[in-house]
Amino acid sequence: MVIALIILVNVVGGRDGGKQTPAEVSGSTVQPRADLPVLPVDVPPVTPAADAACPELMKALPPDLLGNPSRRVDSDSPFAYAWGEPPTVLVCGVDRPTGWVVGKSAIQINGVQFYVDTDDPDTTVWTAVDRSVYLEVRVPADVDSAPVTALTKQIAAALPYREPEPGP
Repeated sequence: MVIALIILVNVVGGRDGGKQTPAEVSGSTVQPRADLPVLPVDVPPVTPAADAACPELMKALPPDLLGNPSRRVDSDSPFAYAWGEPPTVLVCGVDRPTGWVVGKSAIQINGVQFYVDTDDPDTTVWTAVDRSVYLEVRVPADVDSAPVTALTKQIAAALPYREPEPGP
């Protein structure tokens, strides 16, 4: 029932013209910082696999990440969450990263394997590649792996393991 309501709120527009707070998605009572602007987040279309897997993760996400409070996002998916400024952004249910192919390595942190894309000079994209759905965590390029490391417990608990499958 809650999942259907979240999806309905997102599709219909919800409060504030479709701009959801992470607290609305996750069920948290912690309010995002009002002084931070709403963050537009580009997301892929929601798939049945994301609908099945991502709600559990969204409920488990912390309202505060390493001292950075959650912030409002404007997204076509209920599976986007952000913290702080500059933002750290998590999107659950993304496509397999195009750069992750046979021969490219993944980094394991606390039992979760990530493909790390550093092609953008402003952002490092950490994509979990061994879960039931792919998810990415975008961090500013000058930030180390600390936000990703802090999220591994929730990722591992909410999303079942699957054997990684790099592209050809």
